[in-house]
Amino acid sequence: MRLHRIHLNPRSREARRDLADPYELHSSLTRAFSATAVRCAPGTVLWRLEPETDAMGNPRIIIQSDAPVDWDRIVSRDWLASSDSPVDLQARLKLAELSVGRRFRFRLRANPCVTRNKKRLGLMHLAEQESWLVRKGALHGFSLPELEDWAGASASEEALMRPDVRISQAQMLRGQQHDSNEIRIYSVLYDGLLSVVDPPAFVDALRSGIGHGKALGLGLLSIAPTN
Repeated sequence: MRLHRIHLNPRSREARRDLADPYELHSSLTRAFSATAVRCAPGTVLWRLEPETDAMGNPRIIIQSDAPVDWDRIVSRDWLASSDSPVDLQARLKLAELSVGRRFRFRLRANPCVTRNKKRLGLMHLAEQESWLVRKGALHGFSLPELEDWAGASASEEALMRPDVRISQAQMLRGQQHDSNEIRIYSVLYDGLLSVVDPPAFVDALRSGIGHGKALGLGLLSIAPTN
């Protein structure tokens, strides 16, 4: 797994188009990670548009992929403002030595949702969004810090009581597929601390992502050691 950090040039018309439409941005990014005649398999490239920018105000994107990258495959030469050297996550995070109880800081932009009557519905309340992440953690080999014991708290208040977990930037993402079909998906940004409870399942989640909407920049679980 290689992690890339790039910044787009908002003065580029193509970059502005991609920043306004996550589906277009996904198309541009996958082009850099696959030969022109070969389409990336779903999940091959995970990415996230970050809330932070560089010192010049250029939007930041984090990308994860096993495939080698060639930014020259992006047609517009001024699309990319800068790119850092890729990081080998397997070596940097010592994933082969991962043990139960290891703690990491994490970031995840995701689509907390439930399926009802065969329709996927976004979860709008903090308590529901947090519960969604707890359930995903149980499936993907990690746990969140324990809730504080506060008798009499409401459901909405309980979502704010879990230490070191923050939920922000709720927004509806919209993208336009090439057949003019509009994609709409609800998303939030999770930041905080987690503990590993099942190393193989956790590494698989790092590699494959979590939840729906990966073509719109959701699902990439980024981690960093706590010390």
